Formats: sequence, structure tokens, C-alpha cells
Amino acid sequence: MAPFLLWISSLFFFFGFASSHLIEVAASRKECFFEDLHVNDQMTVTYQVGGGGHLDIDFWVSSPDGNAIRKNIRYSTGTVSITAEKDGRYEYCFSNQMSAIADKIVSFNVHGVIYIGEGADEIVAPIEREIRALAHGLTSVKDEQEYIVVRERTHRNTAESTNARVKWWSIMQAVVLFSVVAWQVYYLKSFFEVKRVI
Repeated sequence: MAPFLLWISSLFFFFGFASSHLIEVAASRKECFFEDLHVNDQMTVTYQVGGGGHLDIDFWVSSPDGNAIRKNIRYSTGTVSITAEKDGRYEYCFSNQMSAIADKIVSFNVHGVIYIGEGADEIVAPIEREIRALAHGLTSVKDEQEYIVVRERTHRNTAESTNARVKWWSIMQAVVLFSVVAWQVYYLKSFFEVKRVI
């Protein structure tokens, strides 16, 4: 029963450690964050670019030594998981240095899961296994929901932009049409004016 309570407490820790962020990465800049991890801790970062340029960004995770562990170049969405091989501060960065003009809006989630070791002498209860599978499934659902929210925001912005362009185009066409009609009425009226010479 004690391992079950330990697993439940780590599950609550998991829910407390998962977080979601929305940042704007300026053109020719990078934004970096860090997490302090211990050996065998797992960290997963999922991200989506919600606006700006070609909807792509560079992403990498660095070890405490400063070496890049994982790297995604010009991806619009991605999931990167690492398992800490040693204690220390792991840094993850979003880079918009390839763009000189467009700022990027990035939504990302960070999930940290402390795994309880499954050694040869440890027997994992079926309910613990199910709880772990449920926690993993819940993380996947949350990531998918975040992705859907970002895509909905992007599509809504596109639809509103298109709506505004159509509205202004229609107003411009109406102004041109009424101007042409007014000019034609004035021009035709001038044909029927009788000019008298006194």
C-alpha cells in the first residue's frame, strides 16, 4: 500500500509540474528557460508556433555542460523528451534568429515526470501501471488540446483578416461605383443642356 501512496503523491507532483506558457519571440532574438533535473528525471517540452512569419522556430535542449541534446530546426510544432543523465540545470531555448522581421508567438508546455524505478526486486502493482498509463494519456490529451487552441486562434485570425479585407474592398468598390454613376449622370446631363447665344 505504501508504494501506491508514493505513486499517488508523485502523480500530484506531476500535475503541479506541468505548465503551459505563451511567449513572443522577437525577430533576431531567442528566449531560454531552464529546469533543474536529477538523474533519471524525464522532461518533455511540446510547442506550437501560433503566429508570425512562416510559423517556424528553432528549438533545442542543452545539458548542464552546455551541449545540445535535442535540436529542432525550423519546425512549427514539436515534442522533445529527454531523460536526465546527471543532476543539473537543463536549458531549453526558442530561437527566432533566422528571421530579421517577423516576431513569433509560441505556445509551449513543459512536463516533468519523476519516475519511480522499476528494478528487478520491485513488483509494480497493476493499478500503478494503469495510473502511469492514465497520466501519460492525460498528458497527450492536454498537448492535443493546446495544439487545437493554437490552431483555432490562428484560423480565427486568418478569417478575421480576410473578413476585414473583403469589407474594405466592398466599400472601395461601392465608392468607385457611385463616383462613376455620378460622373456619368453629370456628363449625360451636359449633352441635353441647351446653350443659347445672345
